[in-house]
Amino acid sequence: MDAPLNDKTVAFLATDGVEQIELTRPWKDLQGAGATLHLISLKQGKINAFHHLDKAHSFPVDKVVSEVSANDYDALVLPGGVANPDALRLDKDAVSFVKHFFNSHKPVAAICHAPWLLVEAGVIKGKTLTSFPSLQTDILNAGGTWVDEEVCNDNGLITSRNPQDLDAFCARIIEVLSED
Repeated sequence: MDAPLNDKTVAFLATDGVEQIELTRPWKDLQGAGATLHLISLKQGKINAFHHLDKAHSFPVDKVVSEVSANDYDALVLPGGVANPDALRLDKDAVSFVKHFFNSHKPVAAICHAPWLLVEAGVIKGKTLTSFPSLQTDILNAGGTWVDEEVCNDNGLITSRNPQDLDAFCARIIEVLSED
């Protein structure tokens, strides 16, 4: 199998409450494309994923966000779930980590409710993105343009609305990383 991303290292930033399929599906696709992946979280141990409101599996954390740098990664993936980005946006290290990716002009992919973290980081002014529909007002108030599309790519900011968009979301991430 061709591994177009075998020289890429990608950070997945998530914590308890992450929507499991929004973590596992991009992980599977990027791993299949040859990328090295790290699950970054707020603390060591495991994070608990959910299928919407039902508890699902736990996943081992590779690194703690307070101990990593965006310089160590080629891209950032932000899975959704409601509780996950809401908790991450309250952590100064997580917010700083996201800002650093934008300041370094590295690809950032966010799905569903994950753009809440982008709003908190103050990085979407002038950007066009999509998300779960309930974030539309937050994105507009933060200076972004919200669109109702399966996947949106604004100069390396890759966003999708929900798990039904995962095919397009994952394909666009791989496409963007293959161009680097």
